[in-house]
Parts: sequence; C-alpha cells; structure tokens
Amino acid sequence: MACFLVPAAEAVVITVIKKSVKKKEISKINLKSDDGVPDIKTETGLSWSRKLNWLTNLLWGGVFLLAIEHIWHGEVVLRPPFLTAMNNPENIAPMLHEIATVGVSMAIFVTAIWSVMVLVSDYLYKTTAAFKHAMGEE
Repeated sequence: MACFLVPAAEAVVITVIKKSVKKKEISKINLKSDDGVPDIKTETGLSWSRKLNWLTNLLWGGVFLLAIEHIWHGEVVLRPPFLTAMNNPENIAPMLHEIATVGVSMAIFVTAIWSVMVLVSDYLYKTTAAFKHAMGEE
C-alpha cells in the first residue's frame, strides 16, 4: 500500500546528511590545499560522502521500483489523495500497520546491507594497503 514511504523518508534524510558531509569534506580539502596539492585520502580510503552515496542509491532505487510496482497494482494513483487506501477509512489502519511493519523492516534491512558493504570495503582497503606496504609499493 504505502510501505515505500519509510525508505523514502530515510532516503531524504540521508541525502541531506550526505550533502552536509560532502560540504565538510570539501572544506577540509580546501584547508589542506594551501600547499597546492589537495589531500583527499582518508583512513579507510573512501570518503563518508561516497559511502553515504551508496546508501542513498540503494534507498532511492528501491523506492523507485516499489513506487512503480504500487502504481502498477493501482495502490498509488497520480491524483490526490495518491494512496487508494485513503479513500476508505477502513483501509487506513491496515495501511499504517503495513508502513510500520513492512516499511520499517525494509529500511532497516537496506541500512544493514549498506553497513556490511562499508565494513567489507574498509576491511579490503586495510588489507590491500597492508599488502602493498609489505611489498614495498607504498
């Protein structure tokens, strides 16, 4: 019915946070670039704005596909009140229940998958950097 609204809300919040983080990272680069060479390396090799970009891509992609699926099944229409469940007061409670259970579960699952992606990428960067250091490449 409207389960995609929870990941959509999370995507909006994460997008705002990502823009703020990116702005801070750029200001740090500008501060360090007094010597003419910007230092964009981080401890893990990937900036937080890039990692947050992965999460927003996952969330917005899922929201888009779910919105298309809901439009396809007639649960979402392109005129007010947009959600067909809102036309009948008896359908509002099941819709809110679905948002609270399915929507929240999807948002938590996507965020958990993203967390694993970040942990794996950090681990791979550290092991690769240690390997290069051991081989004398850095």
